[in-house]
Amino acid sequence: MARGGIIGLLLAGSVIAAPASAETLREALVKAYQTNPTITGQRAAQRALDENVPIARSAGLPAVNATGGINNNLFAPSTDLAAESNSFTSPQRQATGTTQLSVPIYQGGAVHNSVRAAEVRVAAGRDTLRGTESDLFTATVGAYMDVIRDEAIVGLNRQNVKVLDVNLQATKDRFQVGDLTRTDVAQSEARLALARGQFQSAQAQLITSRENYIRIVGSPPVDLQTPPTLPKLPASANAAVGEALNNNPNLQAAAKQRDATRYDVSVAKSNRLPKLSVVVGGNYYNYLGSLGAGTGVQVAQSGTSATAGLALTVPIFQAGRPAAQVRQAEALRSQAIENETSTERSVIATTRSAYAVWQSSEQVIASSDTAVTANKLSLEGVRAENSVGSRTILDILNAEQELLNSEVTLVTARRDAYVAGFALLAAMGDAEAKDLGLDGGSLYDPVKNYDRVRNRFGDFGGDGEPARVAPSTRDTPAQNATVAAPLDPEFDAPPVDKNAPLTTGTNTPGHH
Repeated sequence: MARGGIIGLLLAGSVIAAPASAETLREALVKAYQTNPTITGQRAAQRALDENVPIARSAGLPAVNATGGINNNLFAPSTDLAAESNSFTSPQRQATGTTQLSVPIYQGGAVHNSVRAAEVRVAAGRDTLRGTESDLFTATVGAYMDVIRDEAIVGLNRQNVKVLDVNLQATKDRFQVGDLTRTDVAQSEARLALARGQFQSAQAQLITSRENYIRIVGSPPVDLQTPPTLPKLPASANAAVGEALNNNPNLQAAAKQRDATRYDVSVAKSNRLPKLSVVVGGNYYNYLGSLGAGTGVQVAQSGTSATAGLALTVPIFQAGRPAAQVRQAEALRSQAIENETSTERSVIATTRSAYAVWQSSEQVIASSDTAVTANKLSLEGVRAENSVGSRTILDILNAEQELLNSEVTLVTARRDAYVAGFALLAAMGDAEAKDLGLDGGSLYDPVKNYDRVRNRFGDFGGDGEPARVAPSTRDTPAQNATVAAPLDPEFDAPPVDKNAPLTTGTNTPGHH
């Protein structure tokens, strides 16, 4: 089974296990896919790109034009005799109508190459749309994991504030009875003040992450669930790069844009070649009774005629315009070639970077997990040793801070590993809508619109006034930093034993 199919199965499984009021990563991806303005705007851009094919094809199809007019002579000879004789050569009124059918036979290859260039650019646009999907899903995963990370950090800091607040009260109580010094109280007050500042910063970051989630997904995050495990990723950076060079949508789009410019050069060269068309015309005239007026001679006042022939245009000299157009097209082709190289470099760098971050984060997770376990044991031991007088208040404060730091490092590393892993999948072309198996409606198919418009040749028609697809978020409530997660019982152990014996060092009575 392909890696993308595995992702789809994993995401599908995440929906089943989620509570009714919770939101899963799959649901967030579906919302973003359906309503994010970046993706809906890119779909509109692709539909506009589709129209270039019938526009280019129209230059090679028959064209019919009709013209008509009425002329009235404002000046007539001064004598009646002259006016009567002049009415045969210069009638006072004349109505004309002309219809012409032109059928291009040969345009120097301009039409064929223009159509091929448009078709290749449509294909490139589809790859660009795929790339936009991957970028959107990567951003959605990042926003989703940011909220989970920051909610955990807010919870950890909230708990730390609570512990330090209780610790300070216990320290003050022991200070009142002479067991501890002002230094101990000051240390506890300083740690509590610092913890409150960190808590406020964590709350601000959580609000920022939640607002960013709304910007991308379109609705506030609600009880985000733990995302499913990503499928097995490549064993090496080289393997990841190899797959990315074959499947990355942005690189494929750049390659097609390069190919399209080859046809642009041929279109420019066609401006130097002859053009041949079949021309069929019909004419109608009517003198409106003014032909031979006043002479008494009865003459026909109207008539029709038809013409048919070939129109050949042979460029002789165009003041250097065709050569300039060829040079321009060649330079733009050179630019497209360099753009492809630039995109290739970017894909390689992005893939290797994502792989490195993923590997590093996995290692940080392992070490942080060990550190959290060790710091919990350390804190428990320091508290126990404080109860027998062999540890100071500062030792407890340091142990609590080290545990908090390791917990924050762990949740941050988990976020970084998941986002980097998904970014790696996106770089390899395995994080598009078809890969994720998203439900909630049929997937957008750009081919349907192309098939709908590619062979249309009527001059009248349209799709109507566009309506907004992506909803506005102006009515969503401003986010707060409320976290409903319960406190970690590891932090709820008694911070300071009020009955602990005195310790050596600074904790001696009388040092007030």
